[in-house]
Amino acid sequence: MESLLPLIIQLISGAVGGNVAGKLLKNLDLGTVINSILGIVGGGLGGQILGMLGMSAGADPGAGMDIGSILGSVAGGGVGGGALMAIVGAVKNMMAKK
Repeated sequence: MESLLPLIIQLISGAVGGNVAGKLLKNLDLGTVINSILGIVGGGLGGQILGMLGMSAGADPGAGMDIGSILGSVAGGGVGGGALMAIVGAVKNMMAKK
């Protein structure tokens, strides 16, 4: 169960990150539901990528959950969620202009 905790933190942080990015970047906002879905996906991807690079929880499953790994999961998930939401919002805006 302990190895699942970083992923759960990343997914929740991703949803929050997607919605925060949507509120800050109003021209890219896709609505709360879509921002949340994209945030969850981006949070999972962002957290896993950081984990593979050794910068987040999950990089060493035997290391346990200390405050550093929790903050790494929150940061990776939040940034990944916000980034994916912003990318999809920008692509949608570009396609709407054509």
